[in-house]
Amino acid sequence: MIPAILYKDFYKADHRRQYPEGTTKVYSNLTARISRVPGVDHVVVFGIQYFIKDFLQRRFNESFFKADKAKVIANYQRRMDGSLGKGAITTKHLEDLHDLGYLPILLKALPEGTICPLRVPVLTITNTHPDFAWLPNYLETILSNVLWHPITSATIAYEYRKLLHDFAQYTSDMPDFVQWQGHDFSMRGQTSFESSLVSAAAHMLSFFGTDTIPAIDWLEHFYDADSDKEMIGGSVPATEHSVMCLGGQATEYDTYLRLITEVYPKGIVSIVSDTWDYWHVLDVTVRKLKDTIMARDGKVVIRPDSGDPVKIICGDRESTDPLAKLGTMQILWNIFGGVVNSKGYRQLNAHIGVIYGDSITLERCETICKQLEIMGFASTNMVFGIGSYTYQYVTRDTFGFAMKATYGIVNGEAREIFKDPLTDGGVKKSAKGLLRVNANLTLSECVSDMEETTGMLETVFIDGIAKNVTNLVEIRSKINGSLK
Repeated sequence: MIPAILYKDFYKADHRRQYPEGTTKVYSNLTARISRVPGVDHVVVFGIQYFIKDFLQRRFNESFFKADKAKVIANYQRRMDGSLGKGAITTKHLEDLHDLGYLPILLKALPEGTICPLRVPVLTITNTHPDFAWLPNYLETILSNVLWHPITSATIAYEYRKLLHDFAQYTSDMPDFVQWQGHDFSMRGQTSFESSLVSAAAHMLSFFGTDTIPAIDWLEHFYDADSDKEMIGGSVPATEHSVMCLGGQATEYDTYLRLITEVYPKGIVSIVSDTWDYWHVLDVTVRKLKDTIMARDGKVVIRPDSGDPVKIICGDRESTDPLAKLGTMQILWNIFGGVVNSKGYRQLNAHIGVIYGDSITLERCETICKQLEIMGFASTNMVFGIGSYTYQYVTRDTFGFAMKATYGIVNGEAREIFKDPLTDGGVKKSAKGLLRVNANLTLSECVSDMEETTGMLETVFIDGIAKNVTNLVEIRSKINGSLK
């Protein structure tokens, strides 16, 4: 394991000496300052407990506090000497920290699952021991590195959930199905194994559907979930193109027939259907299988996987191909029919369904739902595979995350500090002083020590100990409760 004391940028190494003489406290906060997702003015708090358990506790304990002091310090000195110059960085402060035996840090945060407005702190961090005022911002690099992604993915998943919830309220009699309408397809497209876990776990705050198996274990380990007692994440049997290709184009009908009668004679099965001629599959193969599909105890889900998602699902009015002009939903209705629900919208027969999982975005999802509404179809006819085209097209700047110091104590004098660059348009202007998040999720600045303790920010870590531990059930309850 790379020692946890190296989880930083080089420029953090000597800030300890750069602070004014007599600095005994530094108080900072992590805040989302701006949204680059149209219409989104908030973030969903998530990942803090993971950061505490895996980084502040496990990694620091195993690679620093419980490791041989001489070896830890020698390794740190070697790294600093080799990159910054021999003797450029001293180690007495780290030796003292090792002797102390724990991280003298107070971390306060909003409860996970909170829908936090922009420019309101997600968390604050300060030191609890006057000799270690250098430590809060020393941890900034790893804190930001670990937390921006789960919060960003949780926020985007929540936006999908709200969108699909709203359309279902208007067009469907199946509101509970919304929890299955968003299905995580993103694991293979993430930048790392770890990023795929935190993003998929964030997705599962709003949805049950996932193909990222290890994220279920991740939630059990870090968020006290239990798949024996609750639905954490689920999926269905599904084919890929290798299956269809090896079945042969000339015998494609036989492949479908074998899949739905021999391999999966009941239950849900999803079949990728555009390996060769997608419209032929719908109009010929599926039509020929109608009686078999209708007789099954389960649902056959058709999965187109190429083309313009909106046109493939809802039809291309400009196409000269009559099938392409109709689109998937209308063709399946023409074959299988269904019911008109209490709100006047058509719901396909329960034996047939559709999932689309290629290049789905919030915008495309909304467009498809709107177009289906215009066509007279309930939004719950669709399941959306949400992949890396959504969850990997993000950065720390998607919601402008930054950790900034706003308060300190120097030689016994409290200093309310802030930044407000003249050359910036106001985005980088920080809060000032001690901070309190009020019950209505507004921010109060420059409050006293006593006032700071009365807000919504609750202690989640102090002097090596995790506090106010939460779980997946509690977080999902907040998400579900926020939906109108």
